[in-house]
Amino acid sequence: MAEPAPPLDRALFAVTSDRVYLNHAAVGVLPKPTLDELHRFVEAHATGGVLGTFPYEAAMGGYRERVAAAIGASGADIAIIRNTSEAANILAQGFDLQPGDEVLVPAEEFPSNAWPWRALRTRGVVVRELDCSHAILNPERLAFEIGSRTRVVALSWISYADGARHDLAGLCAVAHERGIALVVDAIQGLGALDLDVTACGLDALYAGGAKWLCALQGVALLYVSPALRDRLRVAAPGWRSVADMWDFHNDRQGWVGDASRFEGGTPNFIGALSLATSLDLFRSVGIARIERHILALRDRLAVGVRRLGARVLERSGSHASGILTFSLPERESIALGRALQREGFVTTWRANGIRVSPHGYNDAAEIDAFIAALEATI
Repeated sequence: MAEPAPPLDRALFAVTSDRVYLNHAAVGVLPKPTLDELHRFVEAHATGGVLGTFPYEAAMGGYRERVAAAIGASGADIAIIRNTSEAANILAQGFDLQPGDEVLVPAEEFPSNAWPWRALRTRGVVVRELDCSHAILNPERLAFEIGSRTRVVALSWISYADGARHDLAGLCAVAHERGIALVVDAIQGLGALDLDVTACGLDALYAGGAKWLCALQGVALLYVSPALRDRLRVAAPGWRSVADMWDFHNDRQGWVGDASRFEGGTPNFIGALSLATSLDLFRSVGIARIERHILALRDRLAVGVRRLGARVLERSGSHASGILTFSLPERESIALGRALQREGFVTTWRANGIRVSPHGYNDAAEIDAFIAALEATI
């Protein structure tokens, strides 16, 4: 029986024409509808200046709504910013944290979600990095680690290294019972895995667009719950942060009512367009359907590489994601990854293994071809 077609039309992804791209945990690829919209933006800017760009500026509220719809939020809860670290800094500097207050962060966090919190140590805030190398941070562990001065828990939804998925709803329940905020770096999940921030109860969520969201680099989304929004200090305001940005010299006005107050200055219109357009495509086929397809490909890959004797770093069941990292005994992973890339298979390769991350347009034939190419190197 033939394998089912991928949920995302392969014809919309130009990368499929000459390589097998399995590296969305590093950088995603632009689908054709997004590429076409970006071309129109650049043409409008080139031929009309402000007359060409203003319609896109006026559409920013709509972009936020389209992004929000993909995660169960409202457009008023969304800020469009530069990257994951900017979002983490907005939150870290926005919380009213006093000397001796504590922030909990897994020690294995990617640097973009580690340094903004570590920087709080200069203000006397205790940033405690939890060793989660042997076990994921589950609700039971979090309940044990929380102290009387814990104020914030910041962690990645999906681990960039082994693809471990955190139980966000369970962690939120534990944190909120103690009056603690839970904020999440979702860059390794959004676009590939289905998530409802309202149902989970998240206080804040942020993600750069350049990976699984298949948007441009240099753009990110920040979700801030309505309950948290007015508690956060606007630490880096800009001319668009105020209630009436066109009232240039009114320094007595307050902040704009929605999360766009955190955008500061002129936002990345073309980046926001890329986010909204790619998410429109994903929503048109169903993000839950994309997730099922990605997990099936990951499982197929895990079976194949294990058959070849590989050691697999993965999480199963509800902790699984679209990332699988493996290594072969007595094979140097960097050299092996380079060899596979010369054969047209794009992955990430580091000393600890080869990381594979398929998306909703990849198919079973590509996974099988990758396994065959790997076997040929043994």
